[in-house]
Parts: sequence; structure tokens; C-alpha cells
Amino acid sequence: MSPPSPAENALTELLRELAPRVLGVLVRRNGDFDDCEDAVQEALLAASDSWPVDGVPKNPIGWLITAASRRLIETYRGEAARRRRENAYRLEPAPGAVPEVDDTLALLFLCCHPELTAPSQVALTLRALGGLTTAEIARALLLPEATVGQRISRAKARIRETGAQFGMPTARERAERLPAVLSTLYLIFNEGHTATSGESLSRVELTGEAIRLTRQLRASLPDEGEVAGLLALMLLTEARRDARAGPDGALIPLAEQDRSRWDRAAIAEGVAIVEATLPVAEPGAYQLQAAIAAVHDEAADFAETDWPQILALYDVLVAFAPGPMVALNRTVAVAMVRGPAAGLDALDEAANDPTLRGHHRVDAVRAHLLDELGDRDAAREHYLLAAQRTRSLPEQRYLLARATR
Repeated sequence: MSPPSPAENALTELLRELAPRVLGVLVRRNGDFDDCEDAVQEALLAASDSWPVDGVPKNPIGWLITAASRRLIETYRGEAARRRRENAYRLEPAPGAVPEVDDTLALLFLCCHPELTAPSQVALTLRALGGLTTAEIARALLLPEATVGQRISRAKARIRETGAQFGMPTARERAERLPAVLSTLYLIFNEGHTATSGESLSRVELTGEAIRLTRQLRASLPDEGEVAGLLALMLLTEARRDARAGPDGALIPLAEQDRSRWDRAAIAEGVAIVEATLPVAEPGAYQLQAAIAAVHDEAADFAETDWPQILALYDVLVAFAPGPMVALNRTVAVAMVRGPAAGLDALDEAANDPTLRGHHRVDAVRAHLLDELGDRDAAREHYLLAAQRTRSLPEQRYLLARATR
């Protein structure tokens, strides 16, 4: 299969940008998220078939609203019990009408409703705001299409059961639900940055979608420090993508990456956001993680990395937002500043957390530190154990190569 052409990529980007705006118009008019979301998906599919042939219409959002509205009416006409709603519904938008209100932010908060599970929030966000079909989400997440379809169906049913109203949450509700929104976007990004399973180390369709949605969120909430921090963290992390894998797809660790392949424009943007946000915003975990990523990205090479500064930032992060993965990542900084033996002590402490039991990264870090101490046999044992415990084939190949070495 040949890669998408620039025209195909541009069309995909346009449809994904317009999808939440079209859905917002329909939900605002009709109030039924479930039926409206299905109608929008049908309109997006119709556009992806006809626009490459007929050309993009002069008013693409109006075209999509009309197509989705017609699909919605067809649905209602097929259900006799809902004829009254059909009669009350405004069938067509005014010719050329473009909604003045952008409901993307309201949709994002609805898709991340606290009554939904994290996997359901991810799937629904990718579908409703990313414009991805169920099949595309399944391919991106490496899940069966039926599984993704069930998650989306259950999520929409749960929204209907809770009686959640479409619209911007109150200031209090927004403050309560913003962490779930940020967490969902970060989950999407992380699954794309280092795929938990499969042949590919990363999936750019997920990281790209997470960055796009976070940009939109920041445009709507420019004063939220954690939104800015998350965007900076994504940019600074994604900037290294091209250097993270070799021609054969094998993982290349940070210490061995060709930094000339890093995206300097993304690094500059991420650093600028960090520098503008940290002095004025209320501190948060995403801002601190972005600051750590900025120190890595600004180092000319691995040897010049300011590890004492990174460790100091991790110490603040552990105190501010403790968590097992934060503690695990901190062990590397401890080892770089205080030596591998101190790193092993920190690792033993972090590994006591039940959520890290059996995690391949614990064994991978332990193997590296044992290797640094010269205990080759123990290092090889833990490299092999880490390789057995990861489902990512690029990671597995890297760990097996380290074990052999």
C-alpha cells in the first residue's frame, strides 16, 4: 500500500478539524449525542468518498452539516416512535451557514465525563473529536474493531443514562473535570509515542491527534498552566520521534540518538511554552515533566545533559504529584547523579509499588544499572525478563540485543 498523498493528508486533516464543529451543531440543535455522532460519522465517510472526486466544496462545514442532518432525519424516519422529534427538528441549515460557536471544548468535556472509564474516554474522544472511524481507532490502538465499537457504544449509552447535558460545564465542573480531559489526551499521546504492543515503536496518527486536540484546548483555555504544560511536554517528547528507531525499526535509547534528527522547531516551541508558563502559572505535574523534557532536549549531547537539574525537578515532581512511573523515571536521574548503586536503591524503593509489579521497565532499568556495576550475568537475566514482559516488538528486540551484548 502506497503512503497517503499530500492531498489525501490535507483532506484527512480538514475533516478531523471540522468533525467536532459539525457534531457540536447537531447536538446543540437536537440534544441526542448518540444519534448525532453516528450521523456525523456517515457524513465524514461520504465526504471522504466524494470530495476527492468532486472537489472540496466552497463551504465544507455547511456541506457536512447538511449531509449529517439528512442522515439524522433518515434515522428518525425509520423509527416511528420518534416522529414527533423529526417534526420538531430543523432539517436543513441555512445555505452557506457556518456556526459562530465552536463547541469543540464542550464536546471534549462531554467525552471525558467522569462516569466513563479511561479506555472509553479515549475511544470516544478519538471518534467524536478526531473524526476517526471505529476501524481507524481499532487499528491505531491495536484492538479488535468489535472491542472499540463496544467501548464507544457503552460510553454513549452511559452519557445518555447520566442525563449529561451538552454545553460548557460550569467553572467548578470544569476545574473538577479538566484533569480527566488532560489525562485522556496524555493517554492518547503515550499510546502513540511508545505503542504498548505491535511491530511499530510509535504511531504518529495518535501523537499527532493528541497534539492537535491539546492545541485546541489551549486556544480555549489560554490561562490554564497545566494545559500549556501538557502541550509543551507533547511537543518536546515528539520532537525526538525520528531519532528513536533505526532503519529496521529497532529502538534507539536516548543516549545513542542522533540529535541532528530531532525536530528543532518543535523543541523551540515547547521550550518557549515552558519558559512562559512556569513563572506565572500554578505549578503542576505536566509543567514539571515538560521542564524535564526541555532540559533533555536542550543538551547538545547526552554527556552534556544537566542531570542534577533533572533530579531536582524530579524531586519536586515526586513531592508535588507522586506516582509509580514518576518514581521509576527518577531512578535513572539518581543513578546519573549519584551512581548506579544509588540508582538501584531508588529502584528497589520504587518497585515496592504494587502497580509496578511485573512491569518490564522495572527489569529494563535494573538490567541497565547492574550492567553499569559490572554484574553482567544478573544484567542479562533482567534484560531477558524485560523482553519477555513487553508486548512491543521494537522494545523486545532492543532488550534481547542488550542481553546478547
